[in-house]
Amino acid sequence: MKKGKMRLHLVSFCFVISLLSITMNAYSKKGERYYYQIKIYHIKTAEQEERVNKFLQNAYLPALHRAGIPNIGVFKPVEKDSELLVYVFIPFTSWKQLEGIDKKLEADNQYLIDGKDYLDAPYNNVPYRRIESILLKAFEEAPMPLVPQLTAPKAERVYELRSYEGPTEKYYRNKVEMFNKGDEVGLFKRLNFNAVFYSEVISGSHMPNLMYMTTFNSKDDREKHWSAFGNDPYWKTLSAKPEYQHNVSSVTITFLHPADYSDF
Repeated sequence: MKKGKMRLHLVSFCFVISLLSITMNAYSKKGERYYYQIKIYHIKTAEQEERVNKFLQNAYLPALHRAGIPNIGVFKPVEKDSELLVYVFIPFTSWKQLEGIDKKLEADNQYLIDGKDYLDAPYNNVPYRRIESILLKAFEEAPMPLVPQLTAPKAERVYELRSYEGPTEKYYRNKVEMFNKGDEVGLFKRLNFNAVFYSEVISGSHMPNLMYMTTFNSKDDREKHWSAFGNDPYWKTLSAKPEYQHNVSSVTITFLHPADYSDF
């Protein structure tokens, strides 16, 4: 065989091997899903809220970014209540990353310096009342989070966090199946709900339940989207199927807006 042809065959062979490697790598990762944590700060006073905001903006989010975790959301309820709340959404590529994040933060000297007021707060001058933590696993049909593609300024946006509780574990799993196998996720995508995530709650205070977040440019934009959803022929057919009846016993809807320092 001539040298020219041999080199051509060698290049072709290397290309095939490279393509095969990429394909196998993609196949090996098929089915992997993100884990999420939603931390909810319960706050008594405006002074505590300011300390938590400073900690999140100047220490916590920058440290998570340095640890390789982008696109962290910080949100506050649109409707004010007697108790102040701050929601922090953190996406993890794996359980191992979630499990190891505290050690990474403890080894980050810049984090310890920037967050000193919060981290070293004395027992009689604490920055919050309590922290609630919810752990979640992404749906099969939405295995990773997405940054919403919105055009409105952050102050005008409305983010809708929904929690669907099931009467029993079996009914709850049926509702999860409705999102995945029934392609309710696909319907949300087709109607451009700009969802951040869809997930199963694996540890929380209202189990069994699932949670997801959709986002809109405004409250009017939100109303138009949900009107389209309710009138969609696919939804009418899906929601009428006998196998998907009675799988939600309670719905909690929380309207949020992003903090000005939130990643999205």
